[in-house]
Amino acid sequence: MSWIPKLRRFHRWHGLLVSVIVFTSAGSGLIHTWMARVQAPPPPARPTAALAVEKVDLPPSAICTTAGIYPAQVRSVSLRPIADEPWYQVITADRPMPVYVHGGDGRVDDQTDARYAAEIASAAAGGPVVRQTNYLTAFDQEYITIFRILPVYRFEVADGQGTRLYVSTMTGSVTRATNDEKQREAWIFTYLHKWNFIGNREVRDWALMIVMASIMALAVTGVVLFILTRRYAKADKAD
Repeated sequence: MSWIPKLRRFHRWHGLLVSVIVFTSAGSGLIHTWMARVQAPPPPARPTAALAVEKVDLPPSAICTTAGIYPAQVRSVSLRPIADEPWYQVITADRPMPVYVHGGDGRVDDQTDARYAAEIASAAAGGPVVRQTNYLTAFDQEYITIFRILPVYRFEVADGQGTRLYVSTMTGSVTRATNDEKQREAWIFTYLHKWNFIGNREVRDWALMIVMASIMALAVTGVVLFILTRRYAKADKAD
């Protein structure tokens, strides 16, 4: 059959092209798996600090009146120990940031959220000085969509390793911890394995689907050639 040599040439050149993609994908996956094993794990969730319940005089029912919050907008109320003081953290449907009401005297403080974030970051860092460098309401190249939670505060830790901590005050935890070494590995994986160098997500998804389909086509042509060449080899021997 005259088309078999053509299929074989197509398979050869197709395989050469796909091998480059498979090599970069497998290599970045290998690096990612290895680094995940040898690097230190992220800091654990911040343990709950002792709550001075004797300082809580304001009942939850009085929060809305004290803070001027419309009750129907309240989504959750939590009592948080912040700087050894009890604060109600009120999350509403109409405000991007939580409202903080002191559980003792009922005062409202707009700076409490940032102080709470710094306290979480400092506890996770375990001693080194932390410095807030950003407040993210959208994902970026370092804090990508897989981390899911927004908004978050970004802190830099003075530990000589370029450590960055991303903190959510709504969950009361560090949502991502990275440093210069971890980020180099993350960029290799992100760009070579997930193709995030393509900024448009729809274009990137289509490109990845085309590549996966191409690898499947390579496998199919390989199987077809294997079956046909064996069949014709047997026919030649029989002759």
